[in-house]
Amino acid sequence: MKLDATDLRYVTSEEFRVLTATEMGSKNHEVVPSSLIAQIAGLKNGGVNKILGSLAKRNLIAKVRNAKYDGYRLTYGGYDYLAIRALSKRDSMYSVGNQIGVGKESDVYVVADMEGNEMAMKIHRLGRISFRTIKQNRDYMGKRKSASWMYMSRLAAQKEWAFMQVLHEHGFPVPRPVDHARHCILMGFVDAYPLRQITDVPSPGKLYSQLMDLIVRFAHAGLIHGDFNEFNILIKRDSGEPVVIDFPQMVSTSHVNAEWYFNRDVECIRTFFRRRFRYESVLYPRFRSTLDEGDENGENFKLDVVVAASGFGNKEQQILSEYMLDVQGDAGAAEDEEMEEESDEEEEEENSESDGEVPNDKTHDGVRVHPHPPIPSSNTLHRCNYQLQLLMGIHCQEVVPKRMRKVKMKTDRHQINTS
Repeated sequence: MKLDATDLRYVTSEEFRVLTATEMGSKNHEVVPSSLIAQIAGLKNGGVNKILGSLAKRNLIAKVRNAKYDGYRLTYGGYDYLAIRALSKRDSMYSVGNQIGVGKESDVYVVADMEGNEMAMKIHRLGRISFRTIKQNRDYMGKRKSASWMYMSRLAAQKEWAFMQVLHEHGFPVPRPVDHARHCILMGFVDAYPLRQITDVPSPGKLYSQLMDLIVRFAHAGLIHGDFNEFNILIKRDSGEPVVIDFPQMVSTSHVNAEWYFNRDVECIRTFFRRRFRYESVLYPRFRSTLDEGDENGENFKLDVVVAASGFGNKEQQILSEYMLDVQGDAGAAEDEEMEEESDEEEEEENSESDGEVPNDKTHDGVRVHPHPPIPSSNTLHRCNYQLQLLMGIHCQEVVPKRMRKVKMKTDRHQINTS
Protein backbone atom coordinates (compact mmCIF):
# COMPACT_ATOMS: atom_id res chain seq x y z
CA MET A 1 0.00 0.00 0.00
CA LYS A 2 1.60 3.26 -1.16
CA LEU A 3 0.67 6.49 0.56
CA ASP A 4 -1.29 8.92 -1.64
CA ALA A 5 -1.73 12.18 0.25
CA THR A 6 -3.32 14.15 -2.61
CA ASP A 7 -6.88 13.63 -1.35
CA LEU A 8 -6.02 14.29 2.27
CA ARG A 9 -6.81 18.00 2.05
CA TYR A 10 -10.27 17.26 0.61
CA VAL A 11 -11.39 14.87 3.37
CA THR A 12 -14.01 16.60 5.49
CA SER A 13 -14.35 16.46 9.25
CA GLU A 14 -17.47 14.28 8.96
CA GLU A 15 -15.57 11.81 6.80
CA PHE A 16 -12.82 11.66 9.41
CA ARG A 17 -15.47 10.99 12.04
CA VAL A 18 -16.70 8.04 9.98
CA LEU A 19 -13.11 6.78 9.54
CA THR A 20 -12.54 7.01 13.29
CA ALA A 21 -15.83 5.22 13.94
CA THR A 22 -14.78 2.41 11.60
CA GLU A 23 -11.46 2.11 13.45
CA MET A 24 -13.21 1.95 16.81
CA GLY A 25 -15.67 -0.66 15.54
CA SER A 26 -12.81 -2.82 14.26
CA LYS A 27 -11.77 -3.58 17.83
CA ASN A 28 -14.69 -5.99 18.25
CA HIS A 29 -15.83 -6.68 14.67
CA GLU A 30 -14.04 -8.21 11.71
CA VAL A 31 -16.53 -6.44 9.45
CA VAL A 32 -18.04 -3.32 11.05
CA PRO A 33 -21.78 -2.98 10.31
CA SER A 34 -22.97 0.26 8.76
CA SER A 35 -25.46 0.79 11.57
CA LEU A 36 -22.70 0.54 14.18
CA ILE A 37 -20.55 3.05 12.26
CA ALA A 38 -23.49 5.47 12.20
CA GLN A 39 -24.08 4.97 15.91
CA ILE A 40 -20.43 5.58 16.86
CA ALA A 41 -20.05 8.55 14.49
CA GLY A 42 -23.23 10.17 15.80
CA LEU A 43 -24.51 10.99 12.29
CA LYS A 44 -27.72 10.21 10.50
CA ASN A 45 -27.88 6.82 8.82
CA GLY A 46 -28.53 8.23 5.34
CA GLY A 47 -25.63 10.67 5.58
CA VAL A 48 -23.30 7.93 6.81
CA ASN A 49 -24.11 5.70 3.84
CA LYS A 50 -23.17 8.49 1.45
CA ILE A 51 -19.91 9.14 3.27
CA LEU A 52 -19.09 5.42 3.37
CA GLY A 53 -19.52 5.22 -0.40
CA SER A 54 -17.23 8.22 -0.87
CA LEU A 55 -14.55 6.76 1.39
CA ALA A 56 -14.77 3.37 -0.34
CA LYS A 57 -14.13 5.02 -3.73
CA ARG A 58 -10.90 6.48 -2.33
CA ASN A 59 -9.85 3.07 -0.96
CA LEU A 60 -9.81 4.39 2.60
CA ILE A 61 -12.26 1.66 3.62
CA ALA A 62 -13.34 -1.55 1.88
CA LYS A 63 -16.87 -2.90 1.67
CA VAL A 64 -17.26 -6.54 2.64
CA ARG A 65 -20.41 -8.53 1.95
CA ASN A 66 -20.87 -10.91 4.84
CA ALA A 67 -23.31 -13.81 4.97
CA LYS A 68 -25.25 -12.12 7.78
CA TYR A 69 -24.81 -8.42 7.07
CA ASP A 70 -22.95 -5.90 4.92
CA GLY A 71 -20.22 -3.86 6.50
CA TYR A 72 -16.85 -2.16 6.05
CA ARG A 73 -13.29 -2.63 7.23
CA LEU A 74 -10.55 -0.04 7.56
CA THR A 75 -7.70 -0.21 5.02
CA TYR A 76 -4.09 0.86 5.47
CA GLY A 77 -4.89 3.95 3.38
CA GLY A 78 -7.53 5.07 5.86
CA TYR A 79 -5.24 4.23 8.77
CA ASP A 80 -2.52 6.41 7.17
CA TYR A 81 -4.93 9.34 6.86
CA LEU A 82 -5.97 9.07 10.50
CA ALA A 83 -2.34 9.04 11.67
CA ILE A 84 -1.29 11.95 9.43
CA ARG A 85 -4.28 14.02 10.56
CA ALA A 86 -3.36 13.43 14.21
CA LEU A 87 0.23 14.58 13.52
CA SER A 88 -0.92 17.65 11.59
CA LYS A 89 -3.35 18.64 14.34
CA ARG A 90 -0.42 18.71 16.77
CA ASP A 91 1.53 20.89 14.28
CA SER A 92 4.23 18.23 14.07
CA MET A 93 4.05 18.08 10.26
CA TYR A 94 2.59 20.22 7.51
CA SER A 95 3.40 18.63 4.14
CA VAL A 96 4.21 15.19 2.70
CA GLY A 97 6.90 14.66 0.07
CA ASN A 98 8.31 11.75 -1.90
CA GLN A 99 8.98 8.22 -0.77
CA ILE A 100 12.67 7.73 0.05
CA GLY A 101 12.76 4.18 1.40
CA VAL A 102 10.95 0.85 1.33
CA GLY A 103 11.57 -1.85 3.89
CA LYS A 104 10.24 -5.33 4.55
CA GLU A 105 7.64 -3.98 6.95
CA SER A 106 7.67 -0.18 6.53
CA ASP A 107 7.75 2.78 4.16
CA VAL A 108 9.69 6.04 4.66
CA TYR A 109 8.64 9.46 3.30
CA VAL A 110 10.09 12.97 3.41
CA VAL A 111 7.83 15.41 5.27
CA ALA A 112 8.17 19.00 6.50
CA ASP A 113 6.78 21.21 9.23
CA MET A 114 5.32 24.72 8.99
CA GLU A 115 8.80 26.26 8.81
CA GLY A 116 9.94 23.96 6.00
CA ASN A 117 12.27 21.81 8.11
CA GLU A 118 12.64 18.38 6.54
CA MET A 119 11.87 15.26 8.54
CA ALA A 120 11.41 11.56 7.84
CA MET A 121 8.11 9.78 8.46
CA LYS A 122 8.22 6.01 8.90
CA ILE A 123 4.96 4.12 8.35
CA HIS A 124 4.91 0.58 9.72
CA ARG A 125 3.09 -1.95 7.54
CA LEU A 126 3.40 -5.28 9.29
CA GLY A 127 1.80 -8.15 7.43
CA ARG A 128 2.99 -7.14 3.97
CA ILE A 129 5.76 -9.75 3.96
CA SER A 130 3.99 -12.22 6.24
CA PHE A 131 1.08 -12.84 3.89
CA ARG A 132 3.56 -13.76 1.18
CA THR A 133 6.10 -15.85 3.10
CA ILE A 134 4.44 -17.34 6.17
CA LYS A 135 2.10 -20.14 5.21
CA GLN A 136 0.29 -20.36 8.53
CA ASN A 137 0.10 -17.03 10.32
CA ARG A 138 -0.31 -17.17 14.06
CA ASP A 139 -3.45 -15.58 15.44
CA TYR A 140 -1.83 -12.92 17.59
CA MET A 141 -5.11 -11.24 18.43
CA GLY A 142 -7.44 -14.20 19.02
CA LYS A 143 -10.76 -13.47 17.32
CA ARG A 144 -9.73 -10.02 16.10
CA LYS A 145 -8.18 -11.19 12.84
CA SER A 146 -9.13 -8.18 10.72
CA ALA A 147 -7.43 -5.65 12.99
CA SER A 148 -4.43 -7.80 13.89
CA TRP A 149 -1.94 -6.41 11.35
CA MET A 150 -2.84 -2.77 12.02
CA TYR A 151 -2.62 -3.49 15.73
CA MET A 152 0.79 -5.10 15.20
CA SER A 153 1.91 -2.08 13.19
CA ARG A 154 0.84 0.24 16.01
CA LEU A 155 2.73 -1.92 18.52
CA ALA A 156 5.87 -1.84 16.37
CA ALA A 157 5.67 1.96 16.08
CA GLN A 158 5.05 2.29 19.81
CA LYS A 159 8.08 0.16 20.63
CA GLU A 160 10.37 1.89 18.15
CA TRP A 161 9.29 5.29 19.47
CA ALA A 162 10.02 4.26 23.06
CA PHE A 163 13.49 2.90 22.22
CA MET A 164 14.36 5.85 19.97
CA GLN A 165 13.52 8.35 22.71
CA VAL A 166 15.57 6.56 25.36
CA LEU A 167 18.57 5.95 23.09
CA HIS A 168 18.60 9.54 21.83
CA GLU A 169 18.48 10.90 25.38
CA HIS A 170 21.53 8.80 26.31
CA GLY A 171 23.67 9.89 23.35
CA PHE A 172 23.35 6.90 21.03
CA PRO A 173 23.70 7.59 17.26
CA VAL A 174 20.01 7.31 16.34
CA PRO A 175 17.67 9.71 14.49
CA ARG A 176 16.11 12.49 16.54
CA PRO A 177 12.56 11.50 17.58
CA VAL A 178 9.92 14.15 16.85
CA ASP A 179 6.43 12.66 17.28
CA HIS A 180 4.38 9.54 16.66
CA ALA A 181 0.74 8.60 16.10
CA ARG A 182 -0.76 5.14 15.57
CA HIS A 183 1.64 3.32 13.21
CA CYS A 184 3.62 6.41 12.07
CA ILE A 185 6.82 7.86 13.54
CA LEU A 186 8.30 11.30 12.81
CA MET A 187 12.07 11.59 13.15
CA GLY A 188 14.80 13.99 12.15
CA PHE A 189 16.05 13.71 8.58
CA VAL A 190 19.54 12.17 8.32
CA ASP A 191 21.61 12.97 5.22
CA ALA A 192 23.21 9.56 4.86
CA TYR A 193 23.55 6.46 2.70
CA PRO A 194 22.56 2.92 3.75
CA LEU A 195 25.61 0.77 4.42
CA ARG A 196 24.13 -1.70 1.94
CA GLN A 197 24.78 0.75 -0.94
CA ILE A 198 28.39 1.59 -0.03
CA THR A 199 31.03 -0.30 -1.97
CA ASP A 200 34.20 1.36 -0.65
CA VAL A 201 35.25 3.15 2.55
CA PRO A 202 38.55 4.89 3.33
CA SER A 203 39.19 2.75 6.42
CA PRO A 204 37.19 -0.48 6.78
CA GLY A 205 38.93 -1.23 10.08
CA LYS A 206 37.79 2.05 11.63
CA LEU A 207 34.17 1.55 10.57
CA TYR A 208 34.27 -2.07 11.75
CA SER A 209 35.50 -0.96 15.19
CA GLN A 210 32.79 1.71 15.43
CA LEU A 211 30.04 -0.78 14.68
CA MET A 212 31.37 -3.35 17.14
CA ASP A 213 31.64 -0.62 19.79
CA LEU A 214 27.98 0.21 19.18
CA ILE A 215 26.98 -3.41 19.79
CA VAL A 216 28.97 -3.35 23.03
CA ARG A 217 27.39 -0.01 24.09
CA PHE A 218 23.93 -1.44 23.50
CA ALA A 219 24.78 -4.48 25.61
CA HIS A 220 26.20 -2.36 28.43
CA ALA A 221 22.89 -0.48 28.43
CA GLY A 222 20.99 -3.76 28.71
CA LEU A 223 19.84 -3.86 25.06
CA ILE A 224 20.48 -5.94 21.95
CA HIS A 225 19.47 -4.55 18.56
CA GLY A 226 18.39 -7.90 17.15
CA ASP A 227 18.72 -6.89 13.47
CA PHE A 228 22.09 -5.12 13.36
CA ASN A 229 23.06 -5.42 9.69
CA GLU A 230 23.86 -3.34 6.62
CA PHE A 231 20.17 -2.63 5.97
CA ASN A 232 19.67 -0.87 9.33
CA ILE A 233 22.89 1.16 9.45
CA LEU A 234 23.26 4.56 7.78
CA ILE A 235 26.59 6.27 7.01
CA LYS A 236 26.49 10.06 7.18
CA ARG A 237 27.44 11.81 3.96
CA ASP A 238 29.66 14.49 5.54
CA SER A 239 31.37 12.75 8.46
CA GLY A 240 31.10 9.05 7.64
CA GLU A 241 29.76 8.29 11.13
CA PRO A 242 27.26 5.42 11.48
CA VAL A 243 23.62 5.94 12.49
CA VAL A 244 21.47 3.02 13.68
CA ILE A 245 17.80 2.72 12.70
CA ASP A 246 14.92 0.21 13.01
CA PHE A 247 14.28 -0.82 16.61
CA PRO A 248 11.05 -2.89 16.73
CA GLN A 249 13.01 -6.13 17.22
CA MET A 250 15.20 -4.90 20.09
CA VAL A 251 15.39 -7.22 23.10
CA SER A 252 16.83 -7.03 26.59
CA THR A 253 20.09 -8.68 27.64
CA SER A 254 18.00 -10.62 30.16
CA HIS A 255 16.03 -12.24 27.33
CA VAL A 256 16.13 -16.03 27.24
CA ASN A 257 17.75 -15.93 23.77
CA ALA A 258 19.85 -12.82 24.37
CA GLU A 259 23.18 -14.50 23.63
CA TRP A 260 21.89 -15.86 20.32
CA TYR A 261 20.66 -12.41 19.23
CA PHE A 262 23.96 -10.83 20.30
CA ASN A 263 26.06 -13.35 18.38
CA ARG A 264 23.86 -12.96 15.31
CA ASP A 265 24.37 -9.16 15.29
CA VAL A 266 28.13 -9.61 15.56
CA GLU A 267 28.22 -12.27 12.85
CA CYS A 268 26.13 -10.12 10.46
CA ILE A 269 28.72 -7.34 10.59
CA ARG A 270 31.66 -9.73 10.26
CA THR A 271 30.09 -11.48 7.28
CA PHE A 272 29.25 -8.23 5.50
CA PHE A 273 32.75 -6.80 5.91
CA ARG A 274 34.32 -10.06 4.76
CA ARG A 275 32.18 -10.18 1.61
CA ARG A 276 32.02 -6.49 0.72
CA PHE A 277 35.39 -5.08 1.81
CA ARG A 278 37.49 -8.31 1.97
CA TYR A 279 38.15 -7.44 5.59
CA GLU A 280 38.15 -9.81 8.54
CA SER A 281 39.25 -9.23 12.12
CA VAL A 282 40.06 -11.77 14.78
CA LEU A 283 38.80 -9.27 17.38
CA TYR A 284 35.08 -9.22 18.01
CA PRO A 285 32.93 -8.98 21.18
CA ARG A 286 31.64 -11.98 23.12
CA PHE A 287 28.37 -11.88 24.99
CA ARG A 288 29.49 -13.03 28.45
CA SER A 289 32.65 -10.97 28.55
CA THR A 290 30.77 -7.90 27.33
CA LEU A 291 28.24 -8.13 30.15
CA ASP A 292 31.00 -8.70 32.71
CA GLU A 293 32.85 -5.59 31.47
CA GLY A 294 29.67 -3.53 31.84
CA ASP A 295 29.20 -4.72 35.43
CA GLU A 296 32.82 -3.99 36.36
CA ASN A 297 32.79 -0.49 34.87
CA GLY A 298 29.39 0.38 36.31
CA GLU A 299 27.92 1.06 32.85
CA ASN A 300 25.12 -1.48 33.08
CA PHE A 301 22.30 1.03 33.65
CA LYS A 302 19.55 -1.07 32.02
CA LEU A 303 17.74 1.03 29.44
CA ASP A 304 15.39 -1.90 28.88
CA VAL A 305 13.87 -1.20 32.30
CA VAL A 306 13.41 2.46 31.35
CA VAL A 307 11.63 1.48 28.12
CA ALA A 308 9.33 -0.91 29.99
CA ALA A 309 8.45 1.89 32.40
CA SER A 310 7.52 4.17 29.48
CA GLY A 311 4.42 2.11 28.67
CA PHE A 312 5.65 -0.71 26.44
CA GLY A 313 5.16 -3.64 28.79
CA ASN A 314 5.83 -7.37 28.72
CA LYS A 315 2.48 -8.24 27.14
CA GLU A 316 3.04 -6.04 24.09
CA GLN A 317 6.65 -7.22 23.88
CA GLN A 318 5.61 -10.87 23.82
CA ILE A 319 3.03 -10.32 21.07
CA LEU A 320 5.48 -8.38 18.91
CA SER A 321 8.37 -10.79 19.52
CA GLU A 322 6.34 -13.77 18.30
CA TYR A 323 5.53 -11.92 15.11
CA MET A 324 9.14 -10.78 14.55
CA LEU A 325 10.43 -14.33 14.95
CA ASP A 326 8.11 -15.54 12.20
CA VAL A 327 8.94 -12.69 9.83
CA GLN A 328 12.70 -12.68 10.37
CA GLY A 329 12.88 -16.44 9.90
CA ASP A 330 11.62 -16.16 6.32
CA ALA A 331 13.02 -12.73 5.49
CA GLY A 332 16.45 -13.70 6.82
CA ALA A 333 16.64 -16.66 4.48
CA ALA A 334 15.82 -14.38 1.54
CA GLU A 335 18.53 -11.92 2.60
CA ASP A 336 21.09 -14.74 2.86
CA GLU A 337 20.27 -15.85 -0.67
CA GLU A 338 20.63 -12.28 -1.89
CA MET A 339 24.00 -11.91 -0.17
CA GLU A 340 25.19 -15.19 -1.70
CA GLU A 341 24.18 -14.00 -5.17
CA GLU A 342 25.96 -10.72 -4.58
CA SER A 343 29.14 -12.49 -3.49
CA ASP A 344 28.97 -14.69 -6.63
CA GLU A 345 28.72 -11.57 -8.80
CA GLU A 346 31.71 -10.01 -7.06
CA GLU A 347 33.69 -13.21 -7.60
CA GLU A 348 32.86 -13.21 -11.32
CA GLU A 349 33.96 -9.57 -11.61
CA GLU A 350 37.27 -10.41 -9.95
CA ASN A 351 37.81 -13.40 -12.22
CA SER A 352 37.15 -11.28 -15.32
CA GLU A 353 39.91 -8.79 -14.41
CA SER A 354 43.34 -9.01 -16.03
CA ASP A 355 45.77 -11.56 -14.62
CA GLY A 356 48.60 -10.29 -12.49
CA GLU A 357 50.53 -10.87 -9.33
CA VAL A 358 48.22 -11.11 -6.37
CA PRO A 359 49.67 -9.85 -3.08
CA ASN A 360 49.91 -12.21 -0.15
CA ASP A 361 47.54 -12.08 2.82
CA LYS A 362 48.31 -9.13 5.06
CA THR A 363 48.09 -9.28 8.82
CA HIS A 364 48.21 -6.08 10.87
CA ASP A 365 46.92 -5.42 14.40
CA GLY A 366 44.85 -8.55 14.47
CA VAL A 367 43.31 -7.78 11.04
CA ARG A 368 43.61 -10.12 8.09
CA VAL A 369 42.73 -8.99 4.55
CA HIS A 370 41.94 -11.61 1.92
CA PRO A 371 42.80 -10.34 -1.58
CA HIS A 372 42.66 -13.79 -3.21
CA PRO A 373 39.44 -14.57 -5.10
CA PRO A 374 37.84 -17.93 -4.27
CA ILE A 375 38.32 -20.97 -6.49
CA PRO A 376 35.59 -21.29 -9.15
CA SER A 377 33.10 -24.12 -8.81
CA SER A 378 33.25 -27.29 -10.89
CA ASN A 379 30.23 -26.21 -12.97
CA THR A 380 31.94 -22.93 -13.87
CA LEU A 381 35.11 -24.78 -14.91
CA HIS A 382 33.06 -27.21 -16.99
CA ARG A 383 31.32 -24.37 -18.88
CA CYS A 384 34.61 -22.56 -19.48
CA ASN A 385 36.23 -25.79 -20.74
CA TYR A 386 33.35 -26.45 -23.13
CA GLN A 387 33.42 -22.87 -24.51
CA LEU A 388 37.20 -23.11 -24.99
CA GLN A 389 36.81 -26.33 -26.97
CA LEU A 390 34.20 -24.72 -29.23
CA LEU A 391 36.48 -21.74 -29.92
CA MET A 392 39.40 -24.04 -30.79
CA GLY A 393 37.24 -26.11 -33.16
CA ILE A 394 37.66 -29.31 -31.19
CA HIS A 395 35.00 -31.99 -31.61
CA CYS A 396 33.14 -32.05 -28.29
CA GLN A 397 30.28 -34.47 -28.90
CA GLU A 398 30.80 -36.20 -25.54
CA VAL A 399 30.48 -33.06 -23.42
CA VAL A 400 27.46 -31.57 -25.21
CA PRO A 401 24.27 -32.00 -23.15
CA LYS A 402 21.37 -33.90 -24.73
CA ARG A 403 19.22 -30.81 -25.21
CA MET A 404 22.04 -28.96 -27.00
CA ARG A 405 22.73 -32.09 -29.06
CA LYS A 406 19.16 -32.13 -30.43
CA VAL A 407 19.35 -28.45 -31.37
CA LYS A 408 22.67 -29.03 -33.13
CA MET A 409 21.33 -32.02 -35.09
CA LYS A 410 18.27 -30.05 -36.26
CA THR A 411 20.52 -27.21 -37.39
CA ASP A 412 22.76 -29.60 -39.37
CA ARG A 413 19.73 -31.23 -41.02
CA HIS A 414 18.36 -27.83 -42.02
CA GLN A 415 21.71 -26.89 -43.57
CA ILE A 416 21.76 -30.13 -45.57
CA ASN A 417 18.24 -29.60 -46.93
CA THR A 418 18.95 -26.03 -47.94
CA SER A 419 22.16 -26.99 -49.70
